[in-house]
Amino acid sequence: MKKINLFEATKNISDYTNFVVSEVNDHVLRAAVIDGEFHWHKHDDCDELFIVIEGELFIDFEDQTIVLNQGDVFTIPQNVIHRTRSNGRTVNLCFEKADNNFKGS
Repeated sequence: MKKINLFEATKNISDYTNFVVSEVNDHVLRAAVIDGEFHWHKHDDCDELFIVIEGELFIDFEDQTIVLNQGDVFTIPQNVIHRTRSNGRTVNLCFEKADNNFKGS
């Protein structure tokens, strides 16, 4: 058992990073710091839940863009092609299967 403060764990990060914060059964909670864009990809075998804790996160789909602000939660169903991006430093949490393999394009 270990206590982690997400604000402390991400406060000095400015370059893109994505790391596991905790494991829960067969899932992981990841923290990501992003300033720019991540590549297009999809997850074949699991949904992906995002929670924004700082900044503004854009999630692009083939036909629309969803904008998430601090406190917003959004779930992307499996097999949906998407990418995340931001116009400034943004910190988000992502909840997904631990053995998740995504397909980039």
